[in-house]
Amino acid sequence: PQLVVESGGGEVQAGGSLRLSCTASGLTFGLYAMGWFRQAPGKEREGVAAIHIGGVPAVYTGLVKGRFTISQDNAKNTLYLQMNSLTPKDTATFYCAAATCGRTWDSGYWGQGIQVTISS
Repeated sequence: PQLVVESGGGEVQAGGSLRLSCTASGLTFGLYAMGWFRQAPGKEREGVAAIHIGGVPAVYTGLVKGRFTISQDNAKNTLYLQMNSLTPKDTATFYCAAATCGRTWDSGYWGQGIQVTISS
């Protein structure tokens, strides 16, 4: 079975950094678009960044541009999100997702989410 698992979350002070990892098993990593999403309390889920099939990265929200970097290691079937200069507004549950070409993210595989808390 396909499985997507996030790790690396936690609590850091404002200005700090975290690196999230997402390991995908049971699927061929290079055949899926991989993305990071987040949902803050009381807010809708938003896309953070994604690497589409073919390795083209795209940052979805301008709020993280220049601070977050998405990358992947196909050999390890692992997706990363390096987050720098974190602010309390980045506090959210972060999710990793995998979607095949032409399919929506909602129809793909999702991790259970991992909490990221930024204290002021």
